[in-house]
Amino acid sequence: MAAITRLPFLRHLRSETSSHVLHARGGHAARSGRGLAFWFLPLSASISELPADDRELAVLFHGRTRDFQDVTAEAVITWRVERPEALAERVDFAIDLATGQWLKKPLEQIGTLLTQQAQHLAWDHIAQSSLAQVLESGIEGLGHRISTALSADETLAAMGIAVVGFRLAGIHPDPEVGRALQTPARELMQQAADRATFERRAAAVEQERAIAENELNNRIELAKREEQLIRQQGQNAQRKATDEAETQRIAADAAAARTRTERSAEADGYRAVASAQVQAESDRIAIYRDLPQEVLLGMAARELAGHLPAIGHLSLGGDALGPVLTRLMQAGSRKLEQEG
Repeated sequence: MAAITRLPFLRHLRSETSSHVLHARGGHAARSGRGLAFWFLPLSASISELPADDRELAVLFHGRTRDFQDVTAEAVITWRVERPEALAERVDFAIDLATGQWLKKPLEQIGTLLTQQAQHLAWDHIAQSSLAQVLESGIEGLGHRISTALSADETLAAMGIAVVGFRLAGIHPDPEVGRALQTPARELMQQAADRATFERRAAAVEQERAIAENELNNRIELAKREEQLIRQQGQNAQRKATDEAETQRIAADAAAARTRTERSAEADGYRAVASAQVQAESDRIAIYRDLPQEVLLGMAARELAGHLPAIGHLSLGGDALGPVLTRLMQAGSRKLEQEG
């Protein structure tokens, strides 16, 4: 609102740029414009202040459809003053020259006018349609029709008011009818939910079956592998026993061969020793074969003496010693003759 400074016989007015001020002096227009600031005499001045910005008006109206169903619509109308002088002639926007407040309620008057116009247009549309058609056309159908009609309204244009916007917030039927209309959709959603629940349970059962089958397959596979393991362990034990038996046989064969080799070597040694002994004995016999009998007797006597016990006294008679001495002397004589 305008700010007024009071002096004893003079006043000063200052308005905002969002307000259009009309100043009349002595019944004639003196000033007109937005955001004016001027001095004036209160006894001869008449001032009106109109809003120059966009204003919004919330509207709530009711209607009855062709099938006798009550409908409530919520909307917001955006309007502005397009021709301040024309509107000031139709609606009183005069302000108190002491406080700057409106003397009447012009905005409520304009709001009532816009509400009635919008409600009349809405009634015409709703009364010609059924509830289903109104709800199906929805906000877009009804809102477009009312907005177009208000923008082209000649009464508002003549007053200098321009409707720059219309937003329909919603269309609501009677609560009981609304619940009844929602029932099919709710049933469909409930059916979809039940179907989803059933599918989820079926999927869960299928998953459980798959899990059980997988576990059974795993157990079967494990049993098969365990059987293979047992069979392989038996084969390994059999192979190990066979290998150990073969190893023992080879070791026994090697030990027998070694024993045979050792026995053969020992036999060869024994045979070599025996052969050497036989050869030596043969050589000795060959030596003894060419000796005279007396020498052999002497050697035999010496050999025999070596094996007899000690003899302390020996008595030899002439009969025993004579022939022996004779043979020894003959043998010695022959040996000397041979050497000579």
